[in-house]
Amino acid sequence: MNAPLAAPALKASRPRIAVIGAGPGGLAAAMLLAAQGAQVTLFERDRVVGGRSRTQVTPEGYRFDLGPTFFLYPRVIQEIFESVGARLEDEVRLMRVDPLYRLYFEGAAASIDATADPVRMEAEIAKLCPEDAKGFRPFIEENRAKLNVFRPVLEKPFESIFRFLHPELLRSLPLLRPHSTVDRDLARHFSHPLVRLAFSFQTKYLGMSPFRCPSLFTILSFLEYEHGIWHIEGGCCGISEAMARVARNLGAEIRLETPVERMTFDGKRVTGLLAKGRHHAVDAVVMNADFAHAMPGLVPEALRPRWDDRRIETARYSCSTFMLYLGVEGRYPELAHHTVMLSEGYERNIRQLETGILPDEPSLYLHNPTVIDPSMAPPGHSALYLLVPVPNLRDGAKHGLDWTRDAPAFRRLVLDRLGKLGLGGLEERIRYERMLTPLDWRDQYAVGHGATFNLSHDLRQMLCFRPQNRFGGVQGLYLVGGGTHPGSGLPVIYEGARITTRLVAEDLGLRPGLAATSKGGLAPALQPVR
Repeated sequence: MNAPLAAPALKASRPRIAVIGAGPGGLAAAMLLAAQGAQVTLFERDRVVGGRSRTQVTPEGYRFDLGPTFFLYPRVIQEIFESVGARLEDEVRLMRVDPLYRLYFEGAAASIDATADPVRMEAEIAKLCPEDAKGFRPFIEENRAKLNVFRPVLEKPFESIFRFLHPELLRSLPLLRPHSTVDRDLARHFSHPLVRLAFSFQTKYLGMSPFRCPSLFTILSFLEYEHGIWHIEGGCCGISEAMARVARNLGAEIRLETPVERMTFDGKRVTGLLAKGRHHAVDAVVMNADFAHAMPGLVPEALRPRWDDRRIETARYSCSTFMLYLGVEGRYPELAHHTVMLSEGYERNIRQLETGILPDEPSLYLHNPTVIDPSMAPPGHSALYLLVPVPNLRDGAKHGLDWTRDAPAFRRLVLDRLGKLGLGGLEERIRYERMLTPLDWRDQYAVGHGATFNLSHDLRQMLCFRPQNRFGGVQGLYLVGGGTHPGSGLPVIYEGARITTRLVAEDLGLRPGLAATSKGGLAPALQPVR
């Protein structure tokens, strides 16, 4: 581990900044602001850091990621650590996963092992459609160019509709094709629907359908093939815990089990917040709490005319997830680290999710981390994580979905479907089990409508149409997190934290430093695990 970092020299005039929420965005903001000399206090309602990226450890010794189970595009978080004088590689062990994942196509009873090796990947694509194999390298080249032209847009605030007229965005339009969808864009390279599905199911990371998601997001699968999928030894929360250590070393204070009740204002300027009945005066607040859940309670409606209660309530939200965390006797070396089962009626499944109907033949994702990381379970056991996309609470209520009634039958359905992956009879080997439904996401983890992927990422809720990093109408209030520009997903949330902290530094006159720079490039020390 790194030696403790030196905290910035104390100044009587150091700006006081409160960060609400110790999720990935809040922790990144705390690090960056503390490194620039601010007096940072982070308030977290739970007893651990990490938010939805925490790791759960059971008394029996099983370790489960709560939400994200892998790390994508580590460049951004590496740069954040380097900018404050730390090294990510000294704090956690990242292991590159190969194959990236196994895709099982239920309708075709076929599977492929996705890999970043072009020769091997072309052979895998050829299993489904020999003609489509030649489309892989052009797809990678085109999306490399797409990311290069759009990355500057994702790295800056987007506070005005006039940003659409900026030359860098206008130059990107021919590649981004905003009128198209992910599936239609992929059809330019791949004719077979299952091959397109192999490169588009990643839109589920945004809680969206590939048949509706803007074509920009073909870069999601590109990032996996270009920069790899990474496992964090001991679970995803290792990075959040490392950020908390570094932030504390830089002088930030982290107060766990300290929920924020509301903010206080002088006119349109935030002046402080109330936590555990005590008022804390501040010069600025960075809110990392779930936007839909927290904003109505923390900020008076009169101060947020663009995001009043009605707009927040009627906004479009992602799907939710049904989760099973299973401690199982036995190891499963024949299972891939990541397995995605795509249902026979995938398009029908998507339509059900979009309209609020609980899928009757759901697609699912299975995480088997002990295949490369034995620390995730006791010797001879496995920690299996099962995720199934389901409607969020608001959409599900339209069709009478009641998780207090429907959860047991849905659990039975998804466990039975694991038999198609060779896990028949799994239930008799379960030694630990925890189930989360959309109700739990809302009530235990304060996720609005249980929509685990936040606000939907359609064109009407992106860029200037998404809640902004410098929250409009309230002086001194800033946002980070998946519900904020530029969007959800860990790398994007970290990038959003950099945007937000640059704005805070600009407004409060914090000293400029490396925290605002970007170096680029992957560290060579990150080696693949095969």
